[in-house]
Amino acid sequence: MFPTGIFGTGRRPRNRREILNVIFWVLRTGAPWRDLPDEYGPWSTAWDFFDKWTKDGTFDAISCRLRTLAFRHDADPDELWCIDGTSIRA
Repeated sequence: MFPTGIFGTGRRPRNRREILNVIFWVLRTGAPWRDLPDEYGPWSTAWDFFDKWTKDGTFDAISCRLRTLAFRHDADPDELWCIDGTSIRA
């Protein structure tokens, strides 16, 4: 038999940066989680991380940190965010 500890069990952990990219793609496009392109992997993996991170405050901390890096430190981040409400009729 094989000595204990040589072969890991389960799946390899997903790269957290890739998971964040998937979450930001869904939030940016407004697409349903189930419509995630195959190249991003299973939608349920990204959803599970998003759900867990939202509940424990991790996603809010990430968003806050990214805002402080993206804008001048003396600017009020609440005034700099913009939601596009544009709609185009087909």
